[in-house]
Amino acid sequence: MAFYEYNESNQRVLFGEDSLSKLPSELAKLGCSKPLILTTPTKTSYVDDVAELLNGQIAGSFTRVTMHTPKEVTEEALEHSKSVDADCFVSIGGGSAVGLGKALFVRTGLPHICIPTTYAGSEMTPIVGQTENRIKVTHVDRKAIPAVVIYDVKLTLTLPTDISATSGLNAMAHAVEALYAQDANPITSVFAIKGIQTLASSLPQIMNNPKDIAARSDALLGAWLCGKCLAGASVSLHHKLCHVLGGTFNLPHAETHAIILPHALAYIAPSIPNVMKELAESIPNSDGNAVNGLNRLVSKLGITYSLKDLGMKAEDIELAVETLLKKPFWSPRQIESDAIRELLKRAWEGKPAQIA
Repeated sequence: MAFYEYNESNQRVLFGEDSLSKLPSELAKLGCSKPLILTTPTKTSYVDDVAELLNGQIAGSFTRVTMHTPKEVTEEALEHSKSVDADCFVSIGGGSAVGLGKALFVRTGLPHICIPTTYAGSEMTPIVGQTENRIKVTHVDRKAIPAVVIYDVKLTLTLPTDISATSGLNAMAHAVEALYAQDANPITSVFAIKGIQTLASSLPQIMNNPKDIAARSDALLGAWLCGKCLAGASVSLHHKLCHVLGGTFNLPHAETHAIILPHALAYIAPSIPNVMKELAESIPNSDGNAVNGLNRLVSKLGITYSLKDLGMKAEDIELAVETLLKKPFWSPRQIESDAIRELLKRAWEGKPAQIA
């Protein structure tokens, strides 16, 4: 067997119904008593829930979490944390809240407890992002993986079906790309296949019955597994392109990943025949072609195929291509401007992905 490297992190994970109730004891284990609660403006009710659970013993809250982690928002949250003398961060919500928590950890070294309420998977990754001047930059810091993750399925029962679908596909993208990453290895590949299978089966069930506890639990597990892929393998075309679309045009994170997923795979497909075979066996209704399987899954989940629907303009395609090509990255297939332009054109128009 060929040499490979796999890095593991020190992290506690609590999974199951009512696991949020363990938050007080987890804070105590970390020696923390003044958490700053991080969430988005639409999820401020979480602050009240956490404060009640902790008998009001919180440093305060920061509810201006913004997608793509703008530098100015991080700076604002940092100053606020200092002003209330917070001794740790508790992020609750989706990937944006988790991202801010990781960014603040990097700045302060204060412990970070994460409570995901979507399927983004960011809580498992060492990737820290920041957007400045319409450019999103990411770096890997293994210490930034949250110290504790609490997966309480009950917190996902009210997650709208469209967000459930897009965040689940976002997580799946981590796993798909890990299978053909430059540093792909047997460990991340096991996580990837199981994560893909779990999400591909549970997400349609959630669309049919959003209160299905078993399906919601499976989706959380799938997100965990797919997030582990991003922690153990590097990224390529899919994530690089989504970072351009999100950072430059402020397109919504999960929705963008969901749309680009089959298109990026279609682009890479000719160079990864063995991975394509494995994926086709893992994604239902693929009929021997994983891209078709993903197209059908996107259609079944009822989400948009179109970047145009997310607010991207036709003239933005050229800038996206130029921005992507500015910083070379590894890819199993050479990145060619004309082919990437065609990929983006299809995604903008809302056409199903197609292997060229």
